[in-house]
This record gives sequence, C-alpha cells and structure tokens, in this order.
Amino acid sequence: MGDNSLIFFLSELIGVVAFSIAGTLSALRRELDILGAMIIGCVTAVGGGLTRDIILGINPPSMFINPVYTATAAGASALTLIAAYLVKRFRVRMPKDSDEIINIFDALGLGVFVTVGVDTVAQRGYSQNAFLAIFIGTVTCIGGGMMRDIMLGSIPMVLRKQVYAVPCTLGAVIYYYGKPVLHETPAVIITVIFVITMRVLAAHFRWDLPKIRMDSRK
Repeated sequence: MGDNSLIFFLSELIGVVAFSIAGTLSALRRELDILGAMIIGCVTAVGGGLTRDIILGINPPSMFINPVYTATAAGASALTLIAAYLVKRFRVRMPKDSDEIINIFDALGLGVFVTVGVDTVAQRGYSQNAFLAIFIGTVTCIGGGMMRDIMLGSIPMVLRKQVYAVPCTLGAVIYYYGKPVLHETPAVIITVIFVITMRVLAAHFRWDLPKIRMDSRK
C-alpha cells in the first residue's frame, strides 16, 4: 500500500469513526435500543460512501468488498454505547446541550469525507471533471447524515438548517482546486480545518440559509 493509498484509507476510517459516534449519539437521544443505535451509527458512517459508490458505478460498493469500514463503524458505535452507559451509571457531568458533542464528531466526519469523495472521483479517472468531483465530495459528506435523519423520522438537517451542505461544497471546491497547487497533504489539512470550523461555527451560532415561509391561512 503506497503512501497516498494509506492516507486515503486512514482518512476514510477517521471519517467512519466520527460519523458512527455522531449517529449513535443521535439515536440515543431518540431513545432507540442498543441494536437500533448501532444500526443508525453504521448507516451514518457508511451511507455517504455507499451513495458515492453507486453514483460512480463502483459495484459492489467498497463497504461490501472491504468489510473493515462496516466493522469499524460497528466497533465505534459499540464503544459509544459503552461510554454512554458508563456516563449514566456513574453520573458523570456532561454538557447540558448534547448537540454540541454530536456536532463536533459530525463536523470531523464532514471534513474528512469531503476529501475522500473528491479523491475517489480522481481514482475512477474523472479528475478533470470539476462538477463531478465537487458533487461527489458533497454527497459523500451528507449521504450518511441524510439516511440517519430519515430513519430517525425527521427532515434531513441538510434541507432545513445550519448550512449543513454549504461547508461540504465549499470544502470540495477548496480541495479540488487546491490539491494541484498545494499538493495532497497541505490541501487535505486546509480543507478539513475549513469544513470543521465552518460547520462548528454554523451550529454554534445557528447560521441558517434564508427561508420563504408560506402561510396557508386565509
């Protein structure tokens, strides 16, 4: 495994772990049982990659060819459940707003997966197609979160609040155009920091895109 392949692989695993933790915590907030929470954690972790592979015609998707991704997601989810149990068992003081914890891991997953998505397009031989690279980078970020929200019975966050997809798309643009100039490692670092920072700030300050409210009452 070359250096680039190793970096790509490790980046995916970091994103998988981060999204799995965020998904599991979201499920616990909705009072799902441990099996349901693990399923949500795994879906959140690998859903974006699954969507990416389907769009790019990677068949079977990489999550089935290399089960380490699903296994890592399941392991991270199980550890999150154990940690949550211990926190409750020993009454460890936690932040009043659990959204802050979820948003941190969610932001980390977004930052990592946007670079993974763009790199996957390049590996498939479409590196000159900027639109495809940026689109896939965004989809890889938001796909798992959308599946999580739908399974939990809510409108996906990407469609309603806190500029969820905007950091991903901007991050994909930065990485796609910055990589040839800055080279891979600096471009990855800059992109990940940008996406995480923008996502955390958006969540903290409740930045939302404008809405047009339709009042149906006469």
